[in-house]
Amino acid sequence: MQDLEAVKLQLRSLALLRGLLCDEVFSAFLSLAPADAPEASRAESVARFCSALFAVTDDLADYVRIKMLEDENVVVRRAAEGTLKESYREALRAELAALQAFAGVTPEDAAAYTNAPLPFPRWQNSAPDLGEIYRDQLMNIGKRGYGVWAKYRMFVLKDGQISPVKHPDEQRLSDFSGYRRERSLVIANTEALLAGKPCNNVLLYGDAGAGKSSTVKAIVNEYWTEGLRLIEVKKNELFFLPDILDRLARNPLKFIIFIDDLSFTRSDSDFGALKAILEGSVAGRSRNIAVYATSNRRHLVQESISDRSGDDLHRQDTIQELTSLSARFGLQVTFLKPDKKLFAQIVLALARQHGVTLAKDELLRKAEAFALRGGGRSPRLAKQFIEYIAYSEKNAGASENI
Repeated sequence: MQDLEAVKLQLRSLALLRGLLCDEVFSAFLSLAPADAPEASRAESVARFCSALFAVTDDLADYVRIKMLEDENVVVRRAAEGTLKESYREALRAELAALQAFAGVTPEDAAAYTNAPLPFPRWQNSAPDLGEIYRDQLMNIGKRGYGVWAKYRMFVLKDGQISPVKHPDEQRLSDFSGYRRERSLVIANTEALLAGKPCNNVLLYGDAGAGKSSTVKAIVNEYWTEGLRLIEVKKNELFFLPDILDRLARNPLKFIIFIDDLSFTRSDSDFGALKAILEGSVAGRSRNIAVYATSNRRHLVQESISDRSGDDLHRQDTIQELTSLSARFGLQVTFLKPDKKLFAQIVLALARQHGVTLAKDELLRKAEAFALRGGGRSPRLAKQFIEYIAYSEKNAGASENI
């Protein structure tokens, strides 16, 4: 039987991991009313603790483990920088022991401490070694990250703040068929980024629906356990980038700044912001960051006939200015609409993945007709077609069973 007053005192003494005390379950535990408190206070304190815990899990020890790993604090920041001193490590050992004691609090401990007037739900207590888990986390922080970076792989901007995508696109590289050469170029560049080697900013351009954006997201899904994260930035948010790059520069993870469907008009003020970030700004780009952009046009700035034949005294300089942005992407990869043979290959591969049973010849005939109605062959249309066929077959089978 644990002395809960001693456990509460240990938690209140947390310094390095003090942010955990803001958590609802930790806070509710610290507010548990002892047996000599009024009955209403005891009942309410136990109910609050159980409500907060059971809203997430019925395993207190696992809850403590998860919150411990998600906490962003001075320890993980110093470990990421390689500046964690022995004095920190000594204090950390004591604080992890306090968390271990909290993780081991049983329903019987709580019942004896509070003399709860009513029975309450019983939680579980698995037995993870929190000290060992945390030390392993610090040793592999370059791949696992810390805080919100340890839990999520893809992020967006909300009012200039980095916010996690809780339900990201789960597409994997193994789901794709075709475009192997194009994807291999992007994968090789990403692997260089992960290895800390020189890598390029990447422009994936070409026809709509050819898989440019899907390629970037699938690569992140494939390599996020190796320390890769993605932050999607919209064109009208580019002015936030200098601040974001500064915040990420000392992070141990590797980041793709992802700009989807990028294009500019000549007068667009965001044009200069991105150009400076890609090359030429006073602050050099950190080696843990690369910019990946997709576009349906190779020259990202829209040109008019007057740009090439107008009355500009330095016409060639104007043309050079308009075409220079795409040149700042060291790697440019073209994704074109598939020909008939490649389209058939993609359709058949997707049909196998979805368990489609339609005869090959009829499947391909219908796929061509679907593509014709949809504006031409593309991997996106192939996926839409197969999903439609798979849904139709499933419903037909369900109807036969009724």
